[in-house]
Amino acid sequence: MKTYNDIYMNTRTVLRQRGIEAFNQEARYIVAAAAGKTVEELLRDMKLYASNQIEERVLDYTARRLRGEPVAYITGTWEFYGLPIITNSNVLIPRVDTEVLVEQSVELLMGKKMNARILDLCCGSGCITCALAHELPATRLMAIDISANALEVCRQNLTANRLSSRVLCMQTDVLSAPPLGIGEFDMIVANPPYIASGELNSLDPSVKDYEPIWALDGGEDGLKFYRAIIKYWKALLPVGGYMVFEVGEGQAEPVREMLSSAGFDETGTKKDTLGIDRVVYGKM
Repeated sequence: MKTYNDIYMNTRTVLRQRGIEAFNQEARYIVAAAAGKTVEELLRDMKLYASNQIEERVLDYTARRLRGEPVAYITGTWEFYGLPIITNSNVLIPRVDTEVLVEQSVELLMGKKMNARILDLCCGSGCITCALAHELPATRLMAIDISANALEVCRQNLTANRLSSRVLCMQTDVLSAPPLGIGEFDMIVANPPYIASGELNSLDPSVKDYEPIWALDGGEDGLKFYRAIIKYWKALLPVGGYMVFEVGEGQAEPVREMLSSAGFDETGTKKDTLGIDRVVYGKM
């Protein structure tokens, strides 16, 4: 029998040799998931012996990863803004870039509107909703997506992170007018599909072959959802309300101009860790 550390080191070596960039992190996730442990529990138990069944499960998970399947789908969970987020093929895997959207949203509300009502459009897994609800405990939120399967994952994450009491989930299409009677919101956030349709085939196979394409396809120029959200959903913002978007590389200025043309003041952008303008926001 091998220790958890032995299995981890072997897995790490295989992933590194096959060119997996985040081989350290992914090896930890794979071994922890195979053992039914959190990463913290795995690190605590590294010197303990693992069963043959766990070792076989690690080998199976590793083989799936080497075939291209994202580790977040293999393990069924991923971390976002310090929170565990359930993931499966019905939702996009949370990206660290999206944490910039959460940071900017919190910054806009902190000390000004701590009990804000927030609307998360195209919520997917609910990672943004969960992070905002966790960081701003006096807020109330609504999470909207067109996919019933995505909303089910969102509800699971709200329950797992004990946030369900302040969040309402609703299935609707953000490309059309909002349902009647959902009220006003102090902030609307959205990480909508923003990949231009013609660029989808050029995405990394781990994305295009596994993640839901409908959650990536932003139309001919990648801006279809921004136009619709600004057109139809800004009516839900009172004077002083904010709209905050995540955008793709090169899209910040066109989206900021859309907000300005729609009557938003104090528009701005925020860069991600690579220096790319990743978030665009405006105030009504």
